[in-house]
Amino acid sequence: MNESAAREEICRVGRSLFERGYVHATAGNISAQLADGGYLITPTDACLGFLDPARLARLDPQGHQIGGDRASKTIALHRRIYAATAATGAPAHCVIHTHSTHCVALTLEPEREGNGELLPALTPYFVMKVGHVPLIDYTRPGDALAAERVEAAIARYADAGTPIRAVMLERLGPNVWHDTPAAAMARSGSTACIPSSAFQAPTANSRMEIVPPWAKKGRTRRSASTPSTCDVSREPSG
Repeated sequence: MNESAAREEICRVGRSLFERGYVHATAGNISAQLADGGYLITPTDACLGFLDPARLARLDPQGHQIGGDRASKTIALHRRIYAATAATGAPAHCVIHTHSTHCVALTLEPEREGNGELLPALTPYFVMKVGHVPLIDYTRPGDALAAERVEAAIARYADAGTPIRAVMLERLGPNVWHDTPAAAMARSGSTACIPSSAFQAPTANSRMEIVPPWAKKGRTRRSASTPSTCDVSREPSG
């Protein structure tokens, strides 16, 4: 895909994600790696529903911005994903980060079952279309530690013969990657869809349970590595 087509496709995908509620306000971002090794990424504080192809941030292969509006700080994480997946069976050419409500809510659950992943293998579709989604412990947005943890997870699963195409940043949202923006969007939608079903599992009297049992009890997840609330002071935007 040439740069002009990539710009148009990023905007098309961003609009679709926004219209379907996978992102809101100025949350989320999309990047693509180009044939020359450089990158396109949505600008900081841009609404994905109203992107302008000409204003997407353009970066060279070293990550230095050479055009467009100011790049989202998330490019640092995205570049690590591109590099880490290059030698795996699932190399990234587009990365999408959303703030899926149900995915984020699952990471707040105090008694999770998933062996360090977003969800266990609940449905055949989740296994076929999504696969393993490692849960990455919370760090403030833009923290370099998040990129290190994502890179380590990609290497760990690749070494086990199960390359991944998604990770879940605790309390923030999923990062999903694939060959093209359209394919990454499809994987992102599948990643968000199954957690939504988990929140709406039928009860014994066939009524749909919108709020999971752990939320009704008023509990919040606490551990030595996770604060009871997120540190949002002085967080950079983007």
